[in-house]
Amino acid sequence: MLPNYYTVKGYGEHEIEIQKSRFIAHIDRAETEEEAQQFIHKIKKKNWNANHNCSAFMIGENDLIQKANDDGEPSGTAGVPILEVLKKKHLKDTVVVITRYFGGIKLGAGGLIRAYGKATSEGLKETGIVERKLMRIMHTTIEYTLLGKVENELRSSTYQLKEIHYLDKVEIETYVEEAQAEAFKVWMVEMTSGQGEIRTGEVVYLEYDT
Repeated sequence: MLPNYYTVKGYGEHEIEIQKSRFIAHIDRAETEEEAQQFIHKIKKKNWNANHNCSAFMIGENDLIQKANDDGEPSGTAGVPILEVLKKKHLKDTVVVITRYFGGIKLGAGGLIRAYGKATSEGLKETGIVERKLMRIMHTTIEYTLLGKVENELRSSTYQLKEIHYLDKVEIETYVEEAQAEAFKVWMVEMTSGQGEIRTGEVVYLEYDT
């Protein structure tokens, strides 16, 4: 699993007009090629009367699945420019469909490349990009007498408090970046003078706005 990567927040839609042609960006997250293809099919079905529904997607930790489709536009003028924007922004698990309703003015190859690139960039900006960070959930069990000190120190630290369970003893769940897990243990042992029980939990991705 990657320690961190960038992707889109979720579904987004944004329209621009260039030389009387309407370019509508439809953007979503997709973790498999099947999900990406289903999204493309859905947008094509919704915009069945458009002149073109051009698309691109990047899937996988190492971007192993990359596809672009010009959907009738001159070769290399639509799908590839969309894909290039995804690459430039280092986005993963992202699918984009740009729907074009032709306005009567031909843009030429260069104009099309710029138009599809701009529609993608503005669509991504409108949709929003997040950074997903791999976090380890650390479980710390302490006596109630230590709660005030530990909670205050946690809240003023760089670690992220997840939840506090008030049981026979207090169990505190903390999000810690995977690379900092051992350092967190040492810090917690020192703070509790070795009186805390620290257990390593599962790993999850947390999302942060960019």
